[in-house]
Amino acid sequence: MTYRPAMRSALVLTGVLLATLATPSAHASTCAPVVVPGAAHVVRSCLDDLTTTGTLRTGHTVQADWAGLTSAGLPTVGAVPGVQVDGYFPDTSKTNTTHGWNHDSQFVIRLPKRWNGGLVVSGSPGVRRQYANDRAIADQVLAAGYAFAATDKGNTGADFFTDGHRPGDALVEWNTRVTQLTVAAKLTAKLHYGRLPSRTVAAGLSNGGYLVRWQLENVPWLYAGGVDWEGTLWRAEGDNLLTFLPPAIRGYQSGSRETIGAAGFAPESEFLWPYHKQVYWDLTQRIYRTELDPEFTGDDASYDYATRPAAVHRAVARISLTGRIGKPLLTLHGTVDALLPISRDSDVYQGMITRQGRAHLQRYYRIEGGNHVDGLYDTYPDLLRPIGPCFRTAFTALDGWLNGVQPPPSATVKRAGANLATECSLG
Repeated sequence: MTYRPAMRSALVLTGVLLATLATPSAHASTCAPVVVPGAAHVVRSCLDDLTTTGTLRTGHTVQADWAGLTSAGLPTVGAVPGVQVDGYFPDTSKTNTTHGWNHDSQFVIRLPKRWNGGLVVSGSPGVRRQYANDRAIADQVLAAGYAFAATDKGNTGADFFTDGHRPGDALVEWNTRVTQLTVAAKLTAKLHYGRLPSRTVAAGLSNGGYLVRWQLENVPWLYAGGVDWEGTLWRAEGDNLLTFLPPAIRGYQSGSRETIGAAGFAPESEFLWPYHKQVYWDLTQRIYRTELDPEFTGDDASYDYATRPAAVHRAVARISLTGRIGKPLLTLHGTVDALLPISRDSDVYQGMITRQGRAHLQRYYRIEGGNHVDGLYDTYPDLLRPIGPCFRTAFTALDGWLNGVQPPPSATVKRAGANLATECSLG
């Protein structure tokens, strides 16, 4: 890792200075060379379709990156011609092997031929790579005319914790890489289209949702607003992954529903617990505990964050959220999320925002029947509701909010409707 948090101010200042430079005409060809300020390597591709329908055909996405995040019924969109830029920023870690580059801090920027003047920036969910948001987020925003940029966050995969030197370094880098890409993508748009984006929106799911929250708290001047799709909550004192996953694991091992429920998992999500125990709970606890508390040598099921040394809490404090958002934020979270239980995550984050006096900047939609990954809707269509269609509605609502149209009030969105896979009303 070569990029440091201290560089953030320098990047922002660089963005302001470069924005004043003369740039090519807005009428320049969309297939002209593309410059990404600060990038160490870029590859430009002029495509007939920037959406996943086209990029799957031409090899400009990686389906494995976004597999399982959306339901099969999420509607596709029409073709969006434009330019795709793949590349990476200077970095020393090598967890991302995409394109054979073996180089982290990889990104993708998509510049539609018919641009509406906006930009959407996203960090990947989980420990996935830069194409993970292509189906869930990029397709819709590109179809609406937005440019789109996404980052691998500076490290990827289940061994992401090998990046960095101090506990928490790898996660700190996630935030700084999103900031870096935001500045660079703004300048890329200016150089390509002839003007800076009129609005920049942060959007993401899971860890990507956490990144939206962090950006709007710490560098809000870079954004007009954000959409947070079940973002991860990190706090040095209080609820976080390391407080609710160990009791869930212990409860499952002992057959105690009560223990799992006390950890925050909704009783109605019980049918999802076996799958999440097998796929998510143990792995997630192990890799994040290793990143933040590498000195712990016991069984992760017995892990007790509250009694761990102060140094562990300081490591978590480096990535903690405060609720002090500076721009409008729409938050979506499923009521049966079996990885990030809503009662220990977004319910808590809404309270944090309110205590900071920022409630007027947030709308919070609790999606009845929503789970952490929409792919499970295809297995349990009678029990779950995909959040993808609700994200699409929320993004449109944020767009309206930024134009002066108030979005629907915060509410629990009932699991009702004839076409849950394709439609979602927040009102």
